[in-house]
Amino acid sequence: MSLQERDKKHLWHPLTQHKSHPNHIAITKAKGAVLYDEDGNEYIDGIASWYTCVYGHCNPYIIEKVTAQMQQLDHVVFTGFTHQPAVELSEKLIKILPENQEKLFFSDNGSTAIDVAIKMALQYHFNNGEKRGKIIALENGFHGDTFGAMSVSGLSVYNGPFEEFFIDVARIPVPNAENLEEVKALFTELITTHKVAAFVYEPLVQGAAAMQMHKAEHINEILKIAQQHQVVTIADEVMTGFGKTGKNFASEYITTKPDIICLSKALSAGMVPMAITSCSQKIYDAFYADDLKKGFFHGHTYSGNPVACSAAIAGIDLLLSDEMQANLQRIEAAHQKFNQEIQQHPKVAATRQQGQIFALDLNIEMERYGNLRDKLFHSFMSKGVCLRPLGNTIYILAPYITSDAQLQKIYQAIRETLDTL
Repeated sequence: MSLQERDKKHLWHPLTQHKSHPNHIAITKAKGAVLYDEDGNEYIDGIASWYTCVYGHCNPYIIEKVTAQMQQLDHVVFTGFTHQPAVELSEKLIKILPENQEKLFFSDNGSTAIDVAIKMALQYHFNNGEKRGKIIALENGFHGDTFGAMSVSGLSVYNGPFEEFFIDVARIPVPNAENLEEVKALFTELITTHKVAAFVYEPLVQGAAAMQMHKAEHINEILKIAQQHQVVTIADEVMTGFGKTGKNFASEYITTKPDIICLSKALSAGMVPMAITSCSQKIYDAFYADDLKKGFFHGHTYSGNPVACSAAIAGIDLLLSDEMQANLQRIEAAHQKFNQEIQQHPKVAATRQQGQIFALDLNIEMERYGNLRDKLFHSFMSKGVCLRPLGNTIYILAPYITSDAQLQKIYQAIRETLDTL
């Protein structure tokens, strides 16, 4: 019996209605930018397996470092103990994070990184003698699937059944050149009429909102207002972090730096799950006290896992290498060239790009998980390319080691698929 058939007996897949989508392609191995299924078919991973394996699948340098760590220390509880991989990772990561970041708190995934940040923000005000309970977030943002993360997300396709249980969140439109003054006024009104604890945002690119992009100078105006009113700012860099926007972090483009940054996905290079919530010294100092109750009593069993830390250290080494930086520039230039061509296609309504992220919108209305979206996915897969459209948006966020020939195969698959619509 095939893996695909055996899968159906017991497995429940994410974001899946199994009655209409019973089959799941069985991947048996991966190397570089390529996935291999149980029938021997090859697929270029055009989305780096949800933006994680950015240095390529089974990268030999990462495998070497992780293997050595597994033979030295697999795991130890991170409450009351520390270890060399966590210390080394903290030193390397702080060097490349925005300059105001000083402390790192470990958890398991992007959603928990957001939950940690929300709790930090709420308790920050509590420890300072204030009770602030409202959070502000951007419309159409997506921050994860745990309850705190869902609360600050704005995509009801994921959150509909749970919304009555959410924490208190107000949403503002994404600021742009046309609505900036209106959004600033709304943001200021919310802050002055409610006890607002934090503002949560995805800097530059809203990933799950079909790679919608906004300008650094516009979001900076909102951050300045938040800063003036002591509202804790939380940058969700789970998707944008580690080179995807052209810089190490999207927050580097923005003058006003966040109080808290959430990291996951490419953090541990697709090898093992891990997340970090970093914060400024100001945030940390609100918890540093003789009063035990002012401590941050949040913890995960696998916090600071040494194997995950070693993968993250290796990932940072690769990110900063001359070879990888040259790859980032090469892929960005290739996307720009493709963009100039494909934006003229009659089926394309709009295109956009930021660093490694390229997206195009079809001039066809379609459901996020509808039949046409499935048709697009299967068309790409039949051409040996793994792309997962978000509604009527096709996007590319491939591993940084993707070759020029592989990029051209991705572009050609998009061209041919558009011609069939």
